[in-house]
Amino acid sequence: MGKRNSQRKSVASAAAMFDSDDDSSATSSSTAPSDLMSISETEQLQSHQDSLLDQALDALDEKRSSTREKAFSSIIEAFNSNMQHQFVEKKFATLLHQCLASIKKGPKKASSKEIALAAHVIGCLALTVGCGDNAREIFEEAVRHVEESLASNSDVSKIPSLLECLAIITFVGGNNQEETERSMDIMWRVIHPKLGSNVVAVKPSAPLITAVVSAWSFLLSTVSNLKLNSKNWQNSISYLSTLLDKEDRSVRIAAGEALALVFEIGVIDKYSSESRSASDGTQEEIKPQESYILLQGLKGKVINQCKNLAMEAGGKGSAKKDLNSQRNLFRDISDFFEYGYSPEISTKIGGDSLQTSSWFQMIQLNFMKHFLGGGFTKHMQENEFLHDVFDFTPKKKYLNNNEHRMSGLEKRMFKSPNSALNKARTQLLDKQRLLTEGRKFGHYAVNMDDDEA
Repeated sequence: MGKRNSQRKSVASAAAMFDSDDDSSATSSSTAPSDLMSISETEQLQSHQDSLLDQALDALDEKRSSTREKAFSSIIEAFNSNMQHQFVEKKFATLLHQCLASIKKGPKKASSKEIALAAHVIGCLALTVGCGDNAREIFEEAVRHVEESLASNSDVSKIPSLLECLAIITFVGGNNQEETERSMDIMWRVIHPKLGSNVVAVKPSAPLITAVVSAWSFLLSTVSNLKLNSKNWQNSISYLSTLLDKEDRSVRIAAGEALALVFEIGVIDKYSSESRSASDGTQEEIKPQESYILLQGLKGKVINQCKNLAMEAGGKGSAKKDLNSQRNLFRDISDFFEYGYSPEISTKIGGDSLQTSSWFQMIQLNFMKHFLGGGFTKHMQENEFLHDVFDFTPKKKYLNNNEHRMSGLEKRMFKSPNSALNKARTQLLDKQRLLTEGRKFGHYAVNMDDDEA
C-alpha cells in the first residue's frame, strides 16, 4: 500500500505541475553572467532534467487530455534540448507504451492534439535510440497503431505528425525494403484511399498532400530498387505531375522534389535497359518498350512544367521569398533533368557545415530539419545515428577544457531566478549569511560571485 500511495502522490504532483498555467519557471534570466557551464553544473542540470521528465511521464497517467498534452510538449522540448540517453535507458518501455496508449483507440480518449504530440515523441524516441533492438521494437509496436489512426475518419490535424512518425520509425527501425514499401503504401492511401462500400472519397487539403508527398519522398530516398511495376510508376509520376499545376506553392515544391528523386534513382533508365533487351518482338518483350516510351513522355511533360515554374511571375499577394525559393528549386530541377547536375548545398550546423550533392541527401536533411525543429542543430552535433546517416563528423569543441555552451532551454532551467536549482542555491546562500551574523562585517563575508562561478 505504501508504494502505491507514493506512486499516486507522484502522479498527483506531476499533474499539478502540468495543470499549472504559471510560466514563471520559463522566464529567462537577463543577469546570467555567463552561458558556460562546468561539469558539476552540467550533472546538476541533467539530474534536474531527468526529474522533470519523470514528472512529465507520471502526468501521462492523468485523466485530463490537456494535462497529458502539456506533459508530451514538455518531453518533446527536453528531447530537442539534449540527447536524453540516460532517461531513455531507464524509461524506454514506459514512455513508448504511454505514447501508444494515446495513439490507439482505448480508455484514454485522446484529443487529436495529444495523438499528434504522442506520435512526435515516438519519432524523437526512435532517433535517440538509433538502430538496434529498441528501434526495432518501436517499429513493430507502433506501425499498426499509426496505420489505424491514419485510416480513421477523425480530425485530420493529427495526420501530418502521424506521417512523420511512420517515416521516422520505418527509417530507423525497418529491417528491409518490403517494410519500407509497405509504409510508403500506407502513406499513399491517405490521399488515395482504397474505396469500398463504407469509404467515401474526400478531397485532401493542400497541407495534407504536402505532408504525404514529403514523408513518401523521405522513405523513397532510402531505397535502392523499388519493386514497383511500370504501371505504378506511370501512375505516381502522372499524379505528381498534376500537383505541379496546383495553386498551393508548398504542394508544387514537394511534388517537384519527389519527381527529381524519382528520376535520380533511375526509374526511366531501368525501363530503358529492359526495352533494349527486347529482341524478338514477342508481346511480353514489347511491354517494357511501351513503358519506356510512356515514361519518357511523362518526363518531357514534367521538364516543361518545371521550366515554367522556374520563371513564374509573382501574382497578387505572392510572398517574394516563397516565390524565389520556388524559382530556384525548379531551376535546379530543370538543370538536373536536362544536364544531370544535382544541386550542391551547404547547410550550417553550429560552427560546422554539411555538404549535400544529391536530391536524396537534400530530401533527407530537409525532412529531419523540419521534424526536429529547434532540436535539429543539437541532434546533428551529438546524435551518432544522424552522424552515420549523413556521414557528418562535427568539430569537437572544448570550452575552457571542461565547459560547454548552454542551450536556450538549459538557460531557462538552470539560470532562471525561478528554477529549482537557483532556488536551492539562494537557500544555501541565505544560510551562509545567517552564519556570518555577529562576526566582523567584511571579514567572513560570503563572496556571491565565487559561489555562482
